[in-house]
Amino acid sequence: MLFNQADKVTAFYLVLNGKIKLFRMSPDGQEKIIEIVKTEQMFAEALMFTKQTDYPVSSTALTETTVIAINANRFHEMLWDSTATCLLLLADMSLRLRGLISDIDKLTLHNGTCRVASYLFQEMTDGKKNIELDIAKNIIAARLSIKPETFSRIIKNLKDQNILSIHGNSVTVHDMEKLKEMSII
Repeated sequence: MLFNQADKVTAFYLVLNGKIKLFRMSPDGQEKIIEIVKTEQMFAEALMFTKQTDYPVSSTALTETTVIAINANRFHEMLWDSTATCLLLLADMSLRLRGLISDIDKLTLHNGTCRVASYLFQEMTDGKKNIELDIAKNIIAARLSIKPETFSRIIKNLKDQNILSIHGNSVTVHDMEKLKEMSII
């Protein structure tokens, strides 16, 4: 656990390796996963530019994870002398904002099968047809706003259609075009 929702903001973070879950707790104790932050991604940096003094989410590692904590006040002061760093940070935050808007679109306008297909398609990098689900399936399901049993049914349906096969945590996609058609990409 790096910080809890409502803790005072002291730093922002860069994930060197691993995965961090950002989440909020509802008043009735339900956890809602806001984002999964992966290797080479930053989080909580936007808080430097607001008057918000508390973290709006909680964060915890999903796997063995190494992060760098960057003092938000010192970094903010340093930005006054570096236009280039400001622009890089602005570009990164803009891309993350677009990603979060896309997530809201997926969660509100598309069904579970579409969201699972999109998740798998996005995890396929550099034309690879194999991925390891290195996050627990119930965490993936929660991030996609579906129940774990719904996630399992969708995966079984994709297997039955010969779109993919799964052995343990290893997923092999046999029909990338069909997976892309089913996704929101």
